[in-house]
Amino acid sequence: MSLQLEQVAHLPDAAVWPRGHSPQQALRALLLSLAAVVLLYHATFWSMLELWARSQTFAHGFLIVPISCWLAWRQRSRLAALAPQPSRQGLLLLGALGLAWLLADAANVPVVEQYAATAMLPACVLAILGWPAVRLLAFPLAYLFLAVPFGEVFLDPLIDFTAAFTVTALQWTGVPVFRDGSHFSLPTGNWSVVEACSGLRYLIAALALGALYAHVNFHSTQRRLAVMAAALLVPILANGVRAYLIVMLGHLSNMRLAVGVDHLIYGWLFFGLVALLLFWIAARWRELPLARAALPPVLPAAPVRLGAGAASPRAVVHASVGCLLLVALWPALALASHREDGAILPATVLTLPDPPTWRRLHAAVPAWQAPYAGAPALFAATYARQDGDGAPVGLQLHWYARQVRDAELLTHLSLPYGARWMPLAQRMQHVNLASGALSVRESVLAYGGERLLVWRVYRQGGIVTARPVLVKLLLAQAKLLGRRQDGADLIVFAAYDELAPPPRAHLQAFLQAALPLIEQRLQELPHGP
Repeated sequence: MSLQLEQVAHLPDAAVWPRGHSPQQALRALLLSLAAVVLLYHATFWSMLELWARSQTFAHGFLIVPISCWLAWRQRSRLAALAPQPSRQGLLLLGALGLAWLLADAANVPVVEQYAATAMLPACVLAILGWPAVRLLAFPLAYLFLAVPFGEVFLDPLIDFTAAFTVTALQWTGVPVFRDGSHFSLPTGNWSVVEACSGLRYLIAALALGALYAHVNFHSTQRRLAVMAAALLVPILANGVRAYLIVMLGHLSNMRLAVGVDHLIYGWLFFGLVALLLFWIAARWRELPLARAALPPVLPAAPVRLGAGAASPRAVVHASVGCLLLVALWPALALASHREDGAILPATVLTLPDPPTWRRLHAAVPAWQAPYAGAPALFAATYARQDGDGAPVGLQLHWYARQVRDAELLTHLSLPYGARWMPLAQRMQHVNLASGALSVRESVLAYGGERLLVWRVYRQGGIVTARPVLVKLLLAQAKLLGRRQDGADLIVFAAYDELAPPPRAHLQAFLQAALPLIEQRLQELPHGP
């Protein structure tokens, strides 16, 4: 009798559950909640899978999910020994994530939808099993976030770094080179750093491998962070070295080698060698796994009172039901917010009177046509000062009566500036007008020796802004509250020579004259709910 009491005292909290109830029932409730998340948000998860299949940059997503499941499966015995401790914090987190997903769905921000839906999985674990289970499964749950296709925002910085690194290395080795943005010219030929050469694929793959390697081979936080930091920094530097070696190989072979698909093959071979060297060096500081204390055998016993660390079965049921209700709430609200998306609106013709002191050049051919999504109402014209001073100014206006997925102000375009022009610089520019200060998105585009200064603003919900985040929030608000959701994309631009200063004063004068007329016309246009 004394032996049995001693063993029961050392058992985990799971042993104090009443007969007929067990932690396995809590695990079943958790699996049901996780399945509900996957089914109810299947469109979001399917969009992730489509990106994995379509883009080699994110193809690693096919491996992340089974690896996370395997890592969680390794902890099954320790998880079964934990007493469920449902957490209200998990339910609050699940509600916040559902709201974030709803806003992202209304505004069509897929990456936020995907992160929110993925984060619902660990939120369910927290809500039903509690913090002990979350701490036990911390890495498998966190590793799931690497499956979300994210990173394109780093393309431009990576391209710029790779181009700068390559040009600097060429200059150090005595090769004459002229750089123009991401393009550079050598005596033997011309080169460009494009998306495939940015190193984003290497960076994401190295981060996924480095995180897994650090988790499996190290247990101290400092060493794990050191390995992951190396997995982030080394591929960026290695990609610069790779680009330099490929350019040098093409230069020394008089453009016979490394100028086609073979330079991609050389790149992956080089990355494989770098990754192998990185992990071989990290293995020299590998830590032995911590010894696990063996759990005593669980003896059958009569029902006893619940311990202080255990939750009642009713609490687990309430947490499970709360998860299911919260998970189901947001897709229902999203369905209601899209009820008018399929309605057909009458076609609208955009017309504008000539701004004061400006005249329209009807025979002029625009220097640039901005790409757009969907089928908005369009207005495009070229204007010149009546006194003939300055270069012509182009105006393009895209107006959407109702915005739906892939037919709205802000959506992903494969060539956001068209096939001809390449962006050299982008920033926010503050313009002083008679009506007050206005911020515009300024871009400098290049084609050979030609330059194009582009100013862009959006009008959403009656607010003129250049901030995409605000545009998306206003659109989500309009859709969810049933308000006016029409929006306009206003673009003005002027061409100039690369040796001349950008014509900012010219664009400012045109906006000063034209913006009040554009505002008045947009307010008069019909719109959908």
